[in-house]
This record gives sequence, C-alpha cells and structure tokens, in this order.
Amino acid sequence: MICSLRRSATISSLLLLGTGISQTAFASNNADATQYKHFVAHNATWTCAADEHATPFNNQIRGVNLGGWMVLEPWITPSLFYQFLSQPEGQVAIDTYSFCEVLGAEEANLQLRRHWDTWVTEDIIRQLAESGAVNSLRLPVGDFMYEPYGPYVGCTDGATDYVEDLLDWAHEYGLTVLIDIHAMKGSQNGFDNSGKTLGFEWTSTLTVYPRNLVTFQHWPIRTAEWMGTFDRHAANYSSINHDNINHSLRVISKIVDAYSGHPAVLGLQPVNEPWEQTPIEHLKSFYWEGYLIVKKHAPYWKYIMHDSFRFDPNIWGGFMAGCPDRALDTHIYQAWLDPGSRVSFFANACQQKKNIAAMEQAFGPIVVGEWSLATDNCAMWLNGFNDNLPGFPRLPCKYVPCAQSYMNDDEYQQPGTPVDPSKPIQGPYGTGMSGPVWGLCPVGRDWVREMDPEHGQDFVHTPAEAPQRRDDTDAVISALALKKINAFSGIGHGFYFWNFRTDLDEPHWSYMAALEKGWIPSGNLNSDSVNLACHKEDNGLYQCVSKRDQLENVVRNNVKGCILAQDSNANVTYVDSLRGDDLFDEADQVFDAFWQEHRVEGATCDFGGIATLKEINMTYADDDDYYNFYEGPSNEHPVLHLCIVLLGGLAIGGLLGFFIAMRVNRSFNESVVRNMEQSNLLRPISHSRVFRNSFASMDLNYEAIPTASGKKKSGMKPNKSAYV
Repeated sequence: MICSLRRSATISSLLLLGTGISQTAFASNNADATQYKHFVAHNATWTCAADEHATPFNNQIRGVNLGGWMVLEPWITPSLFYQFLSQPEGQVAIDTYSFCEVLGAEEANLQLRRHWDTWVTEDIIRQLAESGAVNSLRLPVGDFMYEPYGPYVGCTDGATDYVEDLLDWAHEYGLTVLIDIHAMKGSQNGFDNSGKTLGFEWTSTLTVYPRNLVTFQHWPIRTAEWMGTFDRHAANYSSINHDNINHSLRVISKIVDAYSGHPAVLGLQPVNEPWEQTPIEHLKSFYWEGYLIVKKHAPYWKYIMHDSFRFDPNIWGGFMAGCPDRALDTHIYQAWLDPGSRVSFFANACQQKKNIAAMEQAFGPIVVGEWSLATDNCAMWLNGFNDNLPGFPRLPCKYVPCAQSYMNDDEYQQPGTPVDPSKPIQGPYGTGMSGPVWGLCPVGRDWVREMDPEHGQDFVHTPAEAPQRRDDTDAVISALALKKINAFSGIGHGFYFWNFRTDLDEPHWSYMAALEKGWIPSGNLNSDSVNLACHKEDNGLYQCVSKRDQLENVVRNNVKGCILAQDSNANVTYVDSLRGDDLFDEADQVFDAFWQEHRVEGATCDFGGIATLKEINMTYADDDDYYNFYEGPSNEHPVLHLCIVLLGGLAIGGLLGFFIAMRVNRSFNESVVRNMEQSNLLRPISHSRVFRNSFASMDLNYEAIPTASGKKKSGMKPNKSAYV
C-alpha cells in the first residue's frame, strides 16, 4: 500500500535531491512562504498568493501538435516501421525505445535524421501560420533528448538541434511553442507514445500451430513504471521510484535552462498523459516541484499539466489555487467511443463545453491539448504496431493504397518502403489486427447520406466506403469540426489539434489535410459558423428516444431503472404492463427526461445501446452550414412524402397536357367530346357552362352526333369550321 503524502517542506527537499538544481537557489522553498518574481508560493498547501498577474492568460490557444517527430508513434509515421514487418522476435521495433535498440544507435540515428529533416520543415510551419487559424504549436519531446539513457544514448544525437530550428521558425512566423515532455523514463502510461511500450510479452512459443506464427500481447497486461512499481493484481503502486521522478525534474531544469530566453516558447508541459492509475498525490507533488523550477528561471512561461485521464473537479479543484500561468490539459477524443449516429457525435462534442466550464470554475484555465475529427478507431496501428485493442475497431474499416514514404526521393529510399502489394497482412501478430493488406492500409470510414437524418442509423448497415452519390463525409465532419471548435474555444482557453499531419491519407487526424478539404475553416475562427455551431445542442433541440428494434424486456428494465434513479420511492409496476408502442412511447418520455436533466453532468443518450438522439425539426441543405434550422413539421416518413410529391406532379402535368391538347388539337377535341356524349356520366359535363367556357377561344359550335343506327342523338359535336 502507498502511504498518503504529507504536504510539507520535506517533499520539496526529497524531490530536489539528485536533480542537479542548486540547493542554495531553492533554499527558501523549505519555508512555507517563498517569494517568486510575481507571486508567493506556499509549499504546505500547494497554493500561491499575491499574484501580480504579470502574464494574464487572455489569448486563447488555437494550435496543432507536431506529433510523431521527436517521439515516434508507428501509426503516425508507419514508413519508419514497415521494415519490421515479418521479422522475428528481437528484430521488431514498436516504439522509439525499441527502434534505437533493434537498429543500434548508428543506423537508428541515420534514419532518424532523415525523418527529422522531412517530417517537420520550415515550409510546413509557414503553411500552418498562413492558414490564419493557428497561433501555437505543441511540441512533444522525449526526456531522453536532454538526459539520454539505455538505447537512446547516441541514437537521438542531434535532436535538440532540430528543436532549436523549430523555435526559430515559429518565432519568424509569429507562432508560440508549448514544449511537451511526451516520453518519460520507465513510461508514464505504457503506450508507445511514452517512448516505451510496457506490459508487452512475446507469445510465439504458444503459437507453434499454425505455421510458427510470431505473436505477442500488450493490451491485456498494461502497466506503467515511471512513477514506480505497479502491482497488476492489487491495481496500485507498491513502491514509488524517486530516481525516475528526480530524473524528470532534472530534465525540466535542463529544458528551462536551454530555452528560457527564446521568445517563441509559450511554456512547458511536464508530462504527457500519465495514466489513470498514477498515484494522484505523488503526481500533484511532481507537478508542484516542476512548477517551482519553471517559475524560478522562466517566470513568464505557462505551465500546463495533464489531468491523468481524470477530468474531475473533485480531484483538481483548488489545486495550485492562486498560482499564475498554470493550466490543466485534457484530451478529448471520439475515436474510442462506440459507433453512433452523427447526431450523437454532434451532441457529445457540444456537451464538452459544460464539462470544461465546470472545471474552469473549479480549477482555472483549461486547454484541450489533443483532439481530432476521428469518429472511429480504424487508423492503422492507432492502438500499436500490428496490434489493436480487444474489440476494436467497432465497425469495418475502409482501405486505401498505402502512401509512399514522405522520406523517399531520388537519393534516399527508406528501408521497408514502399509496402509490398503482393503480401497479405504480415506478422508479428498482436492481440488485435491492423496492418497493410495487399498494399492497402486501413484509414477510417465514410459517413453516408441518411435516408432518415433525424434518427441517423443508416451507418450501421452501410459499407465502410460510401456508395456513389451517398458519401456525406464532408458535410458531417465539417459540422463536427465547427462544433468541436465551438466547444473547446468558446468556454476554455483553447486547444491543440492532434496531429498536424499523418503519413497515410487520414484527414480525420491531419490538420493540414482537414484544412485542405475544407473541414476545418481557415482564417478567423470567431465567425458565426463557429459561434453558432452548437445552437441546437445548446438549446436542447434534441430528443433522446428508444430504438424500436430493441428487446422489450431490456427497454422495460432500463425505463424502470431511470425512474428509480430519479426517485427511489417511485412506483414502477405500471411499466410491466406496457407492450409494443405503449412501452416505447413511455421509454421516449423517461429516457429524454433523464438525459435532458443530466446531460450537463456528462450523461449520454445510450442506456445500454437501446436509445439514440433524434433531431427536432431539422432539415438538411447543401450549403456551407450543413443544416438550416426549420420550425415546421419534421419529415418522419421521407419515402411516403416523396411518393406523394411525384404522384401530385404527374396529376398536375396530366391535367395541363389535357387542357393544352383540347385547345390546340382538333382531332383530340372531337374525340373527347364524342366520347363524353356517349357516356351517361360525362354527358352533363360536356354540356356545362364551365366546360364550354374553358375552350371558348375555339368558338366551338355543336350539332347532333349521329349514332350507330344513323339516327341523330341528342347532343352536340364540334363544327369543323370552328378550326378554320
């Protein structure tokens, strides 16, 4: 068991041991009140006072991440990792650590320098700045760049030179840079984005049949060792690794020393995505100590801390209260949500502003440090090299030709590229499947044009690639982008999109590709299209309804559960007698009432998969705003309405044609009148004043019409002279 930390001066002295920071410089930190340039820090309470507001957080961040550059992620730049397909154990790299380890320092550094030269360039920074919608860059770096260890020694030589180039480019084009320590010694989350994948083991010896496959597993045995030793059985940390923590504090100090004088630096993020099992008191202690280091030597820097996947006011409310320039970072993705309608993703996006507003009130400035436009989990290797989370992706994915490597030119060919189009998916094989197949790579799913847009369930039955003329991806994702920008910038202190680009054609994850497609607007993001994007969601113009194809007993149980959740003493016996439409209508009322009341708290319209959001009174239009607001009746039966319109058109057209023919075609006129005279039902019409006046311009004269017997029948026929 981990003893709870006592917030006292002993923490400061403990964590500063071995950091290389002058103890004299921080001697006064052992006192409860320490004077800094613009405020007073209180170590006993992790709070501040006397803030002079020298650097107010008045301007929102509108930024992008430069992911995959200094810290490798196979899904972002697969061109670096194709060379490890079909390789045996010991010759496979899945992250930066193993990339250096498998290739060796010399070869790995050679390939990395080529990668650093081509993945982020001055021209790309210029393009981002000229888009008019970007004012900041979030730069993920590894701690190994500033204090190398293990296989990183020699492997990442020269990396900091590229960082300095980036800072100069950013300054030249008017952009700021947030330096984000993305990779920590021991791994802070076990993901490949931490530099080293943990909870990984080879299982090839267990898969002799068939064909001696090379296999491994990762996701079922997750762990993270930056903060200490994690006991997977007890689900807690049995010990704290102070050596790793001190290493991280030394890295913070070195980064501050290196860049404190550079005008492009916005600030520092001390660690990216420490996983949700991280001991929160120890994490807060680390954040506090890192903050004091930054404020001692870079007093104008922002200090942005990740929420450890716990975006909870009860955890972060009041932490570092009164301290200037600190902010909380949260990452909001929809790619790992269950499949849903466009409406559900829209509502989820806009709903985030309520959560952000609550945290802004409890803690202070909130920055959404990562988000994307992906609504599926299809991007190749998103969950690891040749791996996938169990059960993912939730729906079939679209495959496109694997892109040519961004590193290749006439003088350089990256090993393993291009992908061999003659091979099926290659090993090694992880828990799930994801990888190139016959030269094709999975990238995402299309959105289809809905036959019933209010319920929006067509996506369940359509293929990953939309049929011709039914592709509605541009409209759906454009609307989603506006709603996310509205939510993340309308309440909080800004955002950074993940990522600035991708190796494969994945515009849902590439800011530059999304910008080119028009999904994300360029220029000023304070336009009406952004400011009004969540109009319907903010005004409750959605209804949570039950799905009519669900099992009645499941619906019944959820209805009773919702009622009891609102009032534990409520009588729910009446629900047992409901059947068919009566049951589903009652479910609509109960589900919607519960969702409307609790959606601000984060409730979704799902109820175990038996409910969905329905748009109220919405009509779609092919314009830039994607939809218009309409207060008329909703189109609940679009096919029936279409048939009525078609039949009405045919009837009107037939009557118009008849009228014209009667007035201009003598033979047709004679034939119609003759037939009408021979019909007891129609004869009175032919004698009516209305009928005669309708064709008065013809000056029709009538005479008796001879019958078959030769006798003249009472009636009239047109006089041929009338047509002369």
